[in-house]
Amino acid sequence: MKLSLKELSKSEQRLTPGHRLCAGCTEAIVARQVLMATDKPVAIAQATGCFEVSTTIFPYTAWNVPWIHTAFGNAAATCAGVESAYQALRRKGKVKDDIRFLAFAGDGGTYDIGFQALSGAIERGHNFLYVCLNNEAYMNTGIQRSGATAHGAATTTCPAGSCIPGKEHYPKDLTMIIAAHEPPYAAQAAPHNWKDLITKANKGFEAGGPAFLNVVTPCPRGWRHESDGGIEMSRLAVDTCVWPLYEYENGKFSLTSDSLRIAEGKKEKLPVTDWIKSQGRFRHLTKDKWMDTVEGIQEEVDRKWERLQKLCKL
Repeated sequence: MKLSLKELSKSEQRLTPGHRLCAGCTEAIVARQVLMATDKPVAIAQATGCFEVSTTIFPYTAWNVPWIHTAFGNAAATCAGVESAYQALRRKGKVKDDIRFLAFAGDGGTYDIGFQALSGAIERGHNFLYVCLNNEAYMNTGIQRSGATAHGAATTTCPAGSCIPGKEHYPKDLTMIIAAHEPPYAAQAAPHNWKDLITKANKGFEAGGPAFLNVVTPCPRGWRHESDGGIEMSRLAVDTCVWPLYEYENGKFSLTSDSLRIAEGKKEKLPVTDWIKSQGRFRHLTKDKWMDTVEGIQEEVDRKWERLQKLCKL
């Protein structure tokens, strides 16, 4: 897919302005980039969450495409059902359009509540793209910890205090878990790198089977950063290797864009302390009391980064 800002600027407005996402939320940025990745008709299933409630407050909607609201945990099942109906109607000659199917859900509805539905849909081979808007907590219901929440982050259900440093557990490596299903395509992306994200979304749409895109989605409210800082948080996540950019395509792992340049020594890998100091949810970790926690986070980031480079044969 050749990417031209001039051509992308002419893309159909599938998600319109006027939604009610928080100031500085990166979810709309991610969604618009994903929707730019295909010129085919798109049908969307969207799980309950920040993005759903903010774009579809009755009687208004920001969506200009066929769209289904589904429950917190079954976006993948709903999307798979619609895709199955489409395939049946196409075999009968009742539908001629070449339609793409897309599911949006947050990390709570993907890493936790919706994982069973997602795993099953991938195993059955449904032809759809599933996008996880990963802001690392249940932001819609009050910033509760999820399976994606970073170790040491303070949330309303794992508050930092004198005895615990926020969340005590490391997040699931869900992209790797999905890759273990051996789908045609799975990848990690970030909104600051629009070329990388749109390219990966296009590969997902055209994979010919189940595809998964896990996108880090900074949240000013839950991460406690300034509302204009989302893109910088996205860049920091990649540059510290907290969130490497890579893809799994037909059985092969590859680093992409900034992460590939870091691995090749063409770009500096930043320390995880830069990431921690940038967000209020980690403010307590700057105290000497939690230095061991910070060192543990750096060790875990380094371990996974080294493993990923080996998988990518670098």
